[in-house]
Amino acid sequence: MDAYRGIPRKRLPAGARPDTLAVREGLPATPWGENAEALFLTSSFVHPDAATAAARFANEEEAFVYSRFGNPTVAMFERRLAAMEGTEACIATSSGMAAILIIVMSLLKGGDHVVCSQSVFGSTIRLFQDFAKFGIETSFVEQTDPGAWRDAMRPNTKLLFAETPSNPLTTVSDIAALAGIAHAGGALLCVDNCFCSPALQLPVRFGADLVMHSGTKYLDGQGRVVAGAVCGPRALIEQKFVPVMRSAGMCLSPFNAWVVLKGLETLAIRLRAQSERALQVARWLEQQPQVGRVWHPSLESHPQHALAMAQQDGSGGAVVSFELRAADADQARARAFALIDATEICSITANLGDTKTTITHPASTSHGRLTEAQRQAAGIGQGLIRVAVGLEDVQDIIADLQRGLPTS
Repeated sequence: MDAYRGIPRKRLPAGARPDTLAVREGLPATPWGENAEALFLTSSFVHPDAATAAARFANEEEAFVYSRFGNPTVAMFERRLAAMEGTEACIATSSGMAAILIIVMSLLKGGDHVVCSQSVFGSTIRLFQDFAKFGIETSFVEQTDPGAWRDAMRPNTKLLFAETPSNPLTTVSDIAALAGIAHAGGALLCVDNCFCSPALQLPVRFGADLVMHSGTKYLDGQGRVVAGAVCGPRALIEQKFVPVMRSAGMCLSPFNAWVVLKGLETLAIRLRAQSERALQVARWLEQQPQVGRVWHPSLESHPQHALAMAQQDGSGGAVVSFELRAADADQARARAFALIDATEICSITANLGDTKTTITHPASTSHGRLTEAQRQAAGIGQGLIRVAVGLEDVQDIIADLQRGLPTS
């Protein structure tokens, strides 16, 4: 969380670039001089005397006290991700959903209002709906229509939440436009940067106040652990988020922090290679007569192609979604299941961001808890398939998808 400004920083030259920060940012080495970052598997930290312990617990002296709200390995991950996102600070959480939870618990109260895209991850929609029991109401609007976001604003709106590109259709929000709407109404804009990561997109450059992550995805990159994070201004992290973390404890474990920390070192290389493969897959899918539509931001056919290329450093990311042609919803679902079951390389799992290509049927997995009306509003039909392209040979991925394409 970098609330520990008194904790020494690793010495790096001023102006070190993102790829360098992704490998080097963190804490200084211990007296043992390790080159790889140390893993501090400890729940608590020892103090030299009772007076020092009292001062540290009272925040009068900066030090690591208890791993629920501060651990050196977690701090290294937080510092590194904040540096990569271009924010002052970061707070790590136990999952991406825990990151959303701490945002709401830290910033909102009963009577407040949220505006959120109707195209976000299914669990995100459910979580915002669940906050209604605590008096926090959410309006869900069209992802790509700034006018709809503006019309949904109320005097008590405190937060705008966007996921761009969205899961699973990779629709793109105009971050700068949403930031202007939020700030004009006295609200904050939070962007879920899971699909792009700081390797491709920096939301704060376009005016976002907060950037949240499911570190489970591309930040780790190999499907090993569950993690989350929120990046933002130091004052906001220290004054709003840290007290909630100390009380509620949705903290990231040191081991998981260490795994994701190491994943950050190869993030840019992985994601750019996966994005190139994804574009090849998307272009191949567009040529298949059994496929009705393909979604990938790098395709010229994508409705927000120009905006995506401007916001995402010219890259579309590694997720491709496509819809099979079918006479009705039942046939669409049957054909989608048949294609998925015919794959021999792709992993059938709803996770994404892995070096292994994954494939899933969003309507029955990631968005399965939504009502049919909610799925339709988000554009998720029964014939929709999402592929998160990994690092296998792209021709093998294409051949794997081709196995299950309908023959008629």
